[in-house]
Amino acid sequence: MEDGVSRRAVIGGVVAAAASSSSPASAQQTGSIRGFDHVSLPMSNTDAMLAFYRGLGFEMGETANGYSVYVGSQMINFHRPARWQDPSFTLRAPAAQPPCGDLCFVWDGTPASLKALLDRIGARVEEGPVERQGARKVAGSSTYIRDPDGNLLEFMIYP
Repeated sequence: MEDGVSRRAVIGGVVAAAASSSSPASAQQTGSIRGFDHVSLPMSNTDAMLAFYRGLGFEMGETANGYSVYVGSQMINFHRPARWQDPSFTLRAPAAQPPCGDLCFVWDGTPASLKALLDRIGARVEEGPVERQGARKVAGSSTYIRDPDGNLLEFMIYP
């Protein structure tokens, strides 16, 4: 009888230890994905793309491989045609070529101020404003345009 009780206690202890060690709450986590740092896209019409993104008010930087457009604490890298067309450049999506971007920006302003900016840079609205749900899990108002390479840009205004 004592052996049966001891075995049950040991087996019960082992099962309980295994259950607690596989529990997400007790698992030791060393990190997690926090967000996006940057997105990289190929570009074909360099001068028009630079003028367009500057016209939208983005801060820009130049590198040997292309241009970086800074969006808050993130950025978009636009690779120069010579870079993304170089067969030795393999750190990219193999089939990516302009236009392959579909980007959504949060507009921190009114619909009228967004329309004024888009009018000023000569952007043609493809759709919108229309109601859409974004990453904040609430509905916002979205307006869609295209950049000079044909990438789709969405500007979302949250309430």
